[in-house]
Amino acid sequence: MEYRAPTADPAQVFTVLSPPRQTVPLVFSSPHSGRDYSADFIASSRLDPQALRRSEDSFVDELFACAADHGAPLLAALFPRAFCDPNREPYELDPAMFAGRLPEAANTRSPRVVAGLGTIPKVVASGAEIYAGRLPVSEIERRIGSYYRPYHQRLRELVEETQRQFGWVVLVDCHSMPASSAPADGLPGGGGADVVLGDCYGASAAGDIVACIEDGFKSRGYRVVRNTPYAGGFTTRHYGQPRQGCHAVQIEISRALYMNETDHTRHQGFDRLAADLSGVVAGLAALTREKPFP
Repeated sequence: MEYRAPTADPAQVFTVLSPPRQTVPLVFSSPHSGRDYSADFIASSRLDPQALRRSEDSFVDELFACAADHGAPLLAALFPRAFCDPNREPYELDPAMFAGRLPEAANTRSPRVVAGLGTIPKVVASGAEIYAGRLPVSEIERRIGSYYRPYHQRLRELVEETQRQFGWVVLVDCHSMPASSAPADGLPGGGGADVVLGDCYGASAAGDIVACIEDGFKSRGYRVVRNTPYAGGFTTRHYGQPRQGCHAVQIEISRALYMNETDHTRHQGFDRLAADLSGVVAGLAALTREKPFP
């Protein structure tokens, strides 16, 4: 099938849900909850719309909308992860996907590229290939320039504006995970984890910050593990520089807690999880008010 470039307005690539006034040094991001699947993108894929959504962190932007209630902004991508993944390096690319020469900066051998999950993904989370043929190499700069870079430019602005106002910042990168990938090792009683916290094995955030988030979930009955199998993606690694006053933590939440993974619909657990997340965010906001970090 001949590839046709999606016609979505490149200026409409994200939303920012902001409080009337930012009162805490927190920024939240949801890079994988975008669900603007253009007709051209769907037509150019060998997969149906439901299959394309298997990589989507459905409704995570809605679950974390409570951030604004607690004085922090939430940035959320509108474009889908299957189209372009902002939680990757700018040029993690599989050369077999493109008809033409890749940019010299391309990282073609990262574990994510090998898995088919680069900046422009080859497969959805189930492993099914997205495209029947190769994409024109011009798609690389179009997607990175019109979608990836504007998202990170706004994220960087939010982080820097917060750091200027408060002297430091915590970036919380919000995700969901298939229940089948939730780790169970080390958890009492069997069953998978509800939440995985990633801090790059202690490198991207102060321990008290991660402990506050962990305690917030555990006190509400959730099973929490750290860094396995999700230690933090590009956003956590890139922005998490505690010595420069920028802490970053990735949160992965099991989709089974709030949605039907087969048809991508919310179930009765959604409202409870949203309320519990508001409590977790409130606890983190209180910590940042009480104990400034370098």
